Formats: sequence, C-alpha cells, structure tokens
Amino acid sequence: MAIQPDFPATQTQILEALQRLIEVVAQLRNPEGGCPWDLEQTQTTLIPYVLEEAYEVVDALKSGDQTAIADELGDLLLQVILQAQVAKDDQQFDLALVATTITEKLIRRHPHVFGEVSVENAEEVHRNWEAIKATEKPEETRLSQKMKRYARSLPPMTATMKISKKAAKVGFEWESIDGVWEKFHEELDELRHAIEHESRERQESELGDLLFSLLQIARWQGLDPVQALQGTNDRFIQRLSQMEQAVDRSLESYSLAELEALWQQAKKQLGQ
Repeated sequence: MAIQPDFPATQTQILEALQRLIEVVAQLRNPEGGCPWDLEQTQTTLIPYVLEEAYEVVDALKSGDQTAIADELGDLLLQVILQAQVAKDDQQFDLALVATTITEKLIRRHPHVFGEVSVENAEEVHRNWEAIKATEKPEETRLSQKMKRYARSLPPMTATMKISKKAAKVGFEWESIDGVWEKFHEELDELRHAIEHESRERQESELGDLLFSLLQIARWQGLDPVQALQGTNDRFIQRLSQMEQAVDRSLESYSLAELEALWQQAKKQLGQ
C-alpha cells in the first residue's frame, strides 16, 4: 500500500490524487497502448468485481484494520471510476454525471442541512428522507414496486429481510412468534414431501419457502442472518484448519468416523 506522507491531505492533494487515478484508468482503457484485459471489459462483465470489492470492504471494516480499509476502499473506488470510463468510452455518460447526480441527491434529501427544514432527531431525518425519495420515484410508492427493487438489486438474504420488514410495517404480520414457528415447521414438512415425491423445480420452490420462513424467525428475534451465517462459515473453516494441523496426512485418507472424531476434538479445543 502507498505511504501517505501528509495526513490529513489538503483539498488540492485529494483532487490531484483522484485526477491521477482517473488518468491511470483512462490509459488502461486507451486502445493505443492500454491493457488488453481492461479494454475487453463492459459494464456487465465488471459486475462480479463490484460485488467482490464491496464485500471485501465490509470484511476490512469489520476487522478494524485501517490500512486494509483504505486499501479495499481504493479497490471499490476503482470499480466506480472504471465503470464511468467504460460508459464514457461507449458515449453513454462520464464521471462528472456520476458525481453531480449523487451530490444533487444528497442536497435534495438533506433539506435540514441545505435548506430551511428543522428536525429533532435521526428518526425524523429518516422519515423525511423516505418522503423525499418517494417524490423522486413515484412509481415506487406502491409496496410491491419497492419489493421488486429489493429482490432485483440486493443479495437474496438481505432482500428477504427488507421485504418482510416492509410487509410487517403495513400489518402483514403474525400475531406472535408462535405463528412464525408453525409456518417454519409447515414449510419443512412441505420440503420433505417435495424431495420425496415431486420435481426438482418444486423442491427448489419449497426450499425457498423454508428459507424465507427461517429468516422470519431471525427478524422476529432481531438476529442478523448474514452475520450469523458468516460466523458459522468462519467457525467451520477454523475447525477444519485445526483438524488439518492435528494430522500428518490429507483428510481424504480418513474414514468418516475418524473425521467426526477429529471434528469434535477441534471443536473442543477451539471452544477452550
């Protein structure tokens, strides 16, 4: 990672650093002497990298490692500038429109800062934000339209939580957690039946219903399902690593019973 000699940087230094990045990306996309890989990219081929870099920023933020955070934010910023350069090359728009659009949106949605509106707290700010947002996108005033946007643009688990919270807000909700548990067990039975007797398409449909109902339990309990699953992934990897350190040959050479014993031993050691 580059060393920053002057911190905090002046406004001029910040603008110069951004301009240098813009120029480097433009050169990478230049047909005369540019990078073949960068020249092949389109808005859609870059989608996996946008997602990957966003998740890596989140991981760095969770770690609290400021060097890693700055590094990963740079990778994410590259994706923004690269997308803008691709659009510019295709005669669609450029980085100026990207910056102007978000700047105007921020000013418009913060009338308590840039206008004459008065607010008492963050909750009131949020209500105003949603009201202003609704006037910007009148086609999304209907609940179903908002849900379609969530389903289209968010990772499925995150979309489910947003969709169910919006539905609950208008009263489409169970009276108690008991009803949620009943729905979960109902969907579990239907999945079992589908796996035993129905088509693969039907099985996937029932699996989706079961996952949706499980996430309702998380919502009712105020649990973060994404964080919960990430924690399970981390623990699984830690235990597997502990198993590998405890043996002198590859895990594939052990029987299932031996692997289970190693797993329980690793679980116990990490628990301590």
